[in-house]
Amino acid sequence: MRVNDYEVPDELLYSKNHVWLKIEGDIARLGITDYAQKQLRDILYVDLPERGKSVGKGDTIASIESIKTVIDISSPLDCEIVEVNEKLQDKPDLINSDPYGEGWIVMLKPSNRDQLKELIDAKGYAELIKQGD
Repeated sequence: MRVNDYEVPDELLYSKNHVWLKIEGDIARLGITDYAQKQLRDILYVDLPERGKSVGKGDTIASIESIKTVIDISSPLDCEIVEVNEKLQDKPDLINSDPYGEGWIVMLKPSNRDQLKELIDAKGYAELIKQGD
């Protein structure tokens, strides 16, 4: 689905702070949305967490530095970081060029799968960014 100039894939779950999750069995892949990366513009650096780190819902999972600002990415779930996208160390701009593919940030294992119900679907996220745009 497209909303104005933003891509919103139907198969993902979203948080209100512009994070997406793709559920892959017991693991979830996390990144920032097309809307978020376009607001940031040119991404220069990504501060990734350590593999194996436990993160609570609302805690900072990573930081992204762009030419405009530095933002913290909050975890939408209680989880454990099982993998980080090492490619972002050398190519942080993958988030700009492919936010839903090569630009993913971490893979996590949810500690409380019930928290997934608090996320919004593509239609709900599309409404959210229509209001903010």
